[in-house]
Amino acid sequence: MTTCGPSEACYEERSALQPSPAEGEGVFVPDDQHRDDDFGPETFAAPDVRDAVAGWLSYLRDARRYADNTLEAYERDARQFLAHLAGKDARPVTLARLNALTPHDFRGFLADRRDDGAQSRSLSRTLSALRSFFRLLERTGALQNRAILAVALPKLPPRLPKPVTEAKAKEVVDEAALDGELSAHPWTGARNQAVLLLLYGSGLRISEALALNRKDAPLGPRDVLRIKGKGGRERLAPVLPVAQTAIADYIEQCPHNLEPQGPLFVGVKGGRLNPRIVQLLLARLRTNLALPATATPHALRHSFATHLLSRGADLRVIQELLGHSSLSTTQGYTAVDRDRLFQAYSKAHPRA
Repeated sequence: MTTCGPSEACYEERSALQPSPAEGEGVFVPDDQHRDDDFGPETFAAPDVRDAVAGWLSYLRDARRYADNTLEAYERDARQFLAHLAGKDARPVTLARLNALTPHDFRGFLADRRDDGAQSRSLSRTLSALRSFFRLLERTGALQNRAILAVALPKLPPRLPKPVTEAKAKEVVDEAALDGELSAHPWTGARNQAVLLLLYGSGLRISEALALNRKDAPLGPRDVLRIKGKGGRERLAPVLPVAQTAIADYIEQCPHNLEPQGPLFVGVKGGRLNPRIVQLLLARLRTNLALPATATPHALRHSFATHLLSRGADLRVIQELLGHSSLSTTQGYTAVDRDRLFQAYSKAHPRA
């Protein structure tokens, strides 16, 4: 039994432990005997459905270039749906069963998910995932069932970005270095600061920052990163001099040999840094700096965009820097910065 606490080293040790396969794998296990994350689709899906799910995920990854996080969420959605059906029928789900589904079946699954606490945004993504799955099954001739199209997407409340203030963003970055000094591995402070400066200074997603390899390090005179974001879209992300300096300091202090083709940011054991480590860091900083629960790694990306907008940056430029495919997504930041917009309106309009 491990006696590890909440330290980074212990977290990585626990994450490295893989559960052993369940005895009787491939046999249906009723819902009340397992959690969804304990068993793969083979537990409640027949071989033809397992093959269909694998083919669908491969198509999304290879042909549609879906991000790993999206693929993981879609796989989880499909697994939960199949587990729901298997629990109802007390047997693994087959393609014939999927072909016989009615709108009532889909609505029942969504209702159960909502009873379990799922919010409208999660349910909307789940329904989108299932629609994608059934579209591919129909296209490949595996079945023809359009019942899911009769189920409306849940109405979503507008979701506004939740940035931190400029002063708090600076405190978060500065405090990240101090957090490392208090740990058993002081060099992680330089690493943490470098990572957060890429999120706030360049608008990177946490997955994008941690996907960088050593050869990608933006060290002088190189001051730009080529980032592949959601949907395989590429963009150029400028890197601030302060971020370049932080990355250079981290590389100098890092005790591990950073190979050119290996990860730029590593954990205490030398493997690619886990996003959960950065999330836990922000959780500690929220306590230390009295920040709201919305102060997450992604909030630094929101702060990057909001602070650029407040200082007069063009919305189209911000769209390019963030890698948004649609300007409407970027326009959400204008609702956050209403005060500045009204001030600009008052100064610019001839009758103001």
